[in-house]
Amino acid sequence: MIIKPEPSLKDLSYLIDSSGLKPSDLLTMYRRMLTIRYFEETIRKIYHEGKNPFNMSSGIIRGEMHLSIGQEAVAVGTLYQVRDEDVVVSTHRPHHHAIAKGVDLNRLAAEILGKVTGLCRGKGGHMHLFDKVKSFACSGIVGASFPQAAGAAFAFKYSGKDNVAIAFAGEGAANHGTFAETLNIASAWELPLILVIEDNKYADSKPKSLVMSTTFHYQRGLAYNVPSYLVDGMDVIDVYSTARKAIERARKGFGPTLIEALTYRYVGHFEGDGEEYRTKEEVEMWSSLDPIRRLENRILRLNYADNEILAKLREEARKQVQDAIDFALRSPYPDPNEALRGVFA
Repeated sequence: MIIKPEPSLKDLSYLIDSSGLKPSDLLTMYRRMLTIRYFEETIRKIYHEGKNPFNMSSGIIRGEMHLSIGQEAVAVGTLYQVRDEDVVVSTHRPHHHAIAKGVDLNRLAAEILGKVTGLCRGKGGHMHLFDKVKSFACSGIVGASFPQAAGAAFAFKYSGKDNVAIAFAGEGAANHGTFAETLNIASAWELPLILVIEDNKYADSKPKSLVMSTTFHYQRGLAYNVPSYLVDGMDVIDVYSTARKAIERARKGFGPTLIEALTYRYVGHFEGDGEEYRTKEEVEMWSSLDPIRRLENRILRLNYADNEILAKLREEARKQVQDAIDFALRSPYPDPNEALRGVFA
């Protein structure tokens, strides 16, 4: 990846103006990204309680845990202008998408902790979130988001609605057959579908360069006659500008769009990951591109807010997260008799 220098103040102003964003929009984006970051950092801390030595089956939160720390700009930039009725299908790394879509933070935290007040009454856990009100779902099956979102997009087109469906996936999932199949049919039927590939360089622990014949996934979309774009996934404005055009295009009936966002996760593929596949220097380099800090610096340089206002937003985000965690910790676990209710066997 070629790292470009930070734009000049003149270039920044032009970028903001051309995106249609107002100063208040940037502050809202900043607040949402902070909420995602603080939420996942707090969940990570709770997850590791009672796991020394590390054991996934012990502690308050059991099983696997996949966090998106560092990838906040992709979720917030893509979903900033979506409606509640627009369908979003996420992956096994879903928290940032859920929060950016507006899923209730209290119920999200409760679901992750397996409490009855959770989104799915504590039965789904962090990889199987579902919120009917916000039209949000996710799946632990890699590559499943593509056809699921395509189905929602087909339903919108068939019923004459101007809603859109958005599928998120990692670059590893884009090597699954569902990616090519979905691109083909979405293009042929001009479905209101947006595929967002969060390219964080690694499919689990496998570097992308070892398993791909092309450099970027967006190149594959072009082969299916789908408008396809490569964006800086560490820059929320860049992501938003492209996503806005894709969403507007889909609402008008002009078919699907593929967006590949170059991003990076600062933690392992899963909690407990030894991370032998990447160096400390690599992580430090990408940390210098932190999407939250980049947006904060831009807000200050453009005089859209001062340090006092930003500090207030940080405090508000921390309080909202802590309130959600406290709600989840206070909530009861489901009655054991519920284990076979509301599920398919």
